[in-house]
Amino acid sequence: MTKQTPDLLESAPATDSRDRKWWLWLAVPAASGIALGLAWWVLAPGGLNLVSGNHALADPTDSDGRLPRDLVLAGLCLLAGCFTAILLDARIRKPGQGARVILAVVGGLVGALVAWQVGLLSAQWWGPAANGSDGFSLRATAALLLWPGATALVSFLLTLFGLMGRQPEEQRDAP
Repeated sequence: MTKQTPDLLESAPATDSRDRKWWLWLAVPAASGIALGLAWWVLAPGGLNLVSGNHALADPTDSDGRLPRDLVLAGLCLLAGCFTAILLDARIRKPGQGARVILAVVGGLVGALVAWQVGLLSAQWWGPAANGSDGFSLRATAALLLWPGATALVSFLLTLFGLMGRQPEEQRDAP
């Protein structure tokens, strides 16, 4: 009688399935930048202007609409960063947490850049023609750092609060 040895490839799917999905933490935030860019153009002054509804700010060349336009993108990036960090928090106990956070931060940066470019492209396609002026643009490019920054900060805080609530190993084992 020969004893059959288990195939090494059959025991690998548990770790392989975990390793196969690493790219999603980079790709999903980057791809969601498309929706964020469209939302920026729809909500911001100079675009469809659904947030304020003020017709005076509807002109993309008006300098009064620059700050609200930048703030709309900044708020959307901040919201997306917090949402990404909350999704990361659900996977905090699984191995590879550091790699997921780094990939999500890089994905957030790429997503913010994609959102910026999609918003500008939407303004060119569907907005009024800009004649020699800035038109629909982003003046405060530092707003693009809010998505990865919020992801990193909120992930850190959620991890810190999770670790503060744990009891040390020695106290759990004591009678």
